[in-house]
Amino acid sequence: MLAQWLANGVRHYLLAVQFFTRIPVTGGLAQWVGFSTAALRASAAHFPGVGWLMGGLMAAVWFGCQQVLPALSGSAWVAAWLVVCVGVWTTGGFHEDGLADLTDGLGGSHHRQRALEIMKDSRIGSFGALALVLGVVGRVLLLVALAEVSWAMAGVALWLAQVVSRAWPLVLIRTLAHVGEADGSKSKPLADQISGPALAVGAVWLLLAASGVQWLWPAMGWWLAIGLSAVSAWWMRGLLQRRLQGFTGDGLGATQQVSEAAFYGGALVAVRLGLLGAVAG
Repeated sequence: MLAQWLANGVRHYLLAVQFFTRIPVTGGLAQWVGFSTAALRASAAHFPGVGWLMGGLMAAVWFGCQQVLPALSGSAWVAAWLVVCVGVWTTGGFHEDGLADLTDGLGGSHHRQRALEIMKDSRIGSFGALALVLGVVGRVLLLVALAEVSWAMAGVALWLAQVVSRAWPLVLIRTLAHVGEADGSKSKPLADQISGPALAVGAVWLLLAASGVQWLWPAMGWWLAIGLSAVSAWWMRGLLQRRLQGFTGDGLGATQQVSEAAFYGGALVAVRLGLLGAVAG
């Protein structure tokens, strides 16, 4: 029984990796994982676990840049730009696409149905383009600001932010209705039923990551960053409820982007308040 439960958990995790990244799960492994709507729905529990993988990859690039780039102030800019590029490429710009589409829809019309129609248009508008530029530039700036305090701090924040920002969309799925047409939706198979146990699994991913960072680098500032990230996600929830009466896949992607940036901002606030020191321990 336990072995079957663990095997299903691994299958669902790998399915989440397939759905949200370009990391290949192919051949016999893909056949073992399989696919069904129920399995895809269950994989939602592992969104923060995908953040573990993404954060590990991006942090590895970040610390690799620290080793190979010259010790100049401009090196942090290069490293921050590169890790954002790695994140975008590995996810296929999945979350950035959601941010652009949501911004186009909400900026293009105050009417709910028209906003939903705009969001389904594959073309990018001025609102979406602005959101993409501001989002990417904002994350680069925040990482550089953290690196000016400590490269190590920025690397740890980079990893934890990927986990935290992928946990909050689960709350939106659980507490809001899915809106829009099911046909062609990239979120509908995940969104129509998100169980309490699935939400608990996502919380375990988050708490293990936060507790591990707290053990490695004891500081109350990490919890402040998590808290501000949660506040930003709750603000996004209110926006989606007010404007759309629910959420779409684009709304989930936009929430990930906003809450990731808010986490970095929270870490900077924690540094200013003396809650996050530059030296681990």
